[in-house]
Amino acid sequence: MDVLASEYSPLSYERFLFGAIIASLGIFVYRRYIEGGQFKRDHVKMDGKVVIITGANTGIGKETAMDLARRNAKIYLACRDFDRCEVARKEIMEKTGNQQIFNRLLDLSNQKSVRDFVVKFSKDEKKLDVLINNAGVFYLPHSLTVDGIESHFGINHVSHFLLTHLLLDHLKKSEQGRIVNVSSLAYESAKIDKNDLHLQKSYDKMKAYGNSKLAQILTTQRLARELEGTNITVYSLHPGVIQTDIQRNLPWFFKSVVFTITGFLFCKSIKSGAQTTIRCAVDPDLATVSGKYFSDCEVVKKLKSQAKDDDVSEFIWEESQRLAKIPADFSYK
Repeated sequence: MDVLASEYSPLSYERFLFGAIIASLGIFVYRRYIEGGQFKRDHVKMDGKVVIITGANTGIGKETAMDLARRNAKIYLACRDFDRCEVARKEIMEKTGNQQIFNRLLDLSNQKSVRDFVVKFSKDEKKLDVLINNAGVFYLPHSLTVDGIESHFGINHVSHFLLTHLLLDHLKKSEQGRIVNVSSLAYESAKIDKNDLHLQKSYDKMKAYGNSKLAQILTTQRLARELEGTNITVYSLHPGVIQTDIQRNLPWFFKSVVFTITGFLFCKSIKSGAQTTIRCAVDPDLATVSGKYFSDCEVVKKLKSQAKDDDVSEFIWEESQRLAKIPADFSYK
């Protein structure tokens, strides 16, 4: 009995309680670190501002829309699935009280859909304050878009490149127009082959995704230079590692086992994943910043060599213009 009493003595209980508190504190601090930078300027409003967000019916696109709706922005949700987008639109209106949320069809796998979207948007709005190029696909088997472009490159990059160009006149009519390109740290795995841009010779799903994200960063830099002296600024960003619907094409084992186990340890919440996008779209302190790549709400000062290759940058710019059918005499000023 004396042995049992000593095992459950008040001192042992206190040690256990102290250890539990320390462990809980450690988990809290670790999770705060994983969640990364947060944009905490909730007082910044967007009254009178018009915003387009592609892929806004789910994931960080939807979270971004929810945040900007609370700031009183007028938001166009541009999605390929009209019905799912309508569900998201109603939820955003209900939770924020903002009734200026609109559902618009946009299929980035088809450039005609992009052009049709802009024609319809132009009938509703004469100016645009913020364009958030958020939609994307990941880990697809090799396939081509309607326009004959490798799917990752076409959907993630070229169609957004086209959408941006078609909306530049609307952005110029804003007091301060912003273009936000949601890229990814996956650009570091990119390796663009000028002779095999569409990966017909050698296909790898991760490389295809990385190439499309590198293209977004490179054209963000170039577009910022082309628009220098105008009222438009451009940003690219890495939102963080997040569990969203973009991972739906991963093998079952990764989705159901690996991400379930590692999600808590390494993945941000969707709300935290949207923070860098929100800062680039909202923060008045970034009104004179352009062409930069952000992560965790801050400018990344040292980019990998892929994002500093002038030769590849020029190639991607010219190919993007060609594939998106941007006129050679297009005026950026």
